[in-house]
Formats: sequence, C-alpha cells, structure tokens
Amino acid sequence: MATSLKIDDEMKGRIQALAKQRDRSAHWIMREAIRQYVSREEARDDFVREARESWAEYRETGLHLTADETFAWLDRWGSDGAGPPACHD
Repeated sequence: MATSLKIDDEMKGRIQALAKQRDRSAHWIMREAIRQYVSREEARDDFVREARESWAEYRETGLHLTADETFAWLDRWGSDGAGPPACHD
C-alpha cells in the first residue's frame, strides 16, 4: 500500500540532515520513526489495558500486596528461589 506524507520544508530538511548523518535514506528515517511511534503507542495501550484489568480485579477481590511486602520480595528476588508472596485481603 503506497502512502504519501506531506511534511513542511523545515522538517524535510531536518530529516535529510539526520539521514545524511546516519548514512541512511530519508525514507528509512521516516519509516523507522513511524515504526517506533506505533510500537510505543501499542505498548502504552497494553499498559493501560493491563492496569484497568488489574484495578477491576482488585475491586472484585480486594486481594493485594502492600508496598512493603513488594519491596521486601524484590530485595530478595532471585536469591531465595521463592516466588512472589501470596496476595491477601
């Protein structure tokens, strides 16, 4: 699918300068910028979705860990072979 993109002359110049510095084509720079933006926004959407799901689960069950419990587990993470502590009311 061919797509055209209209950008102003200042941005075009900046892209061309960056492409020259990186020994890449302006086309590659623009494609990479779009790829990184889309990946970042998808990751952000996943994070928000997971946070909402976690909040909904907490509201249903009340199960949680305190910050102190979490920090204590993280301090010994990988050293004692134990998994995370069990959530509680």
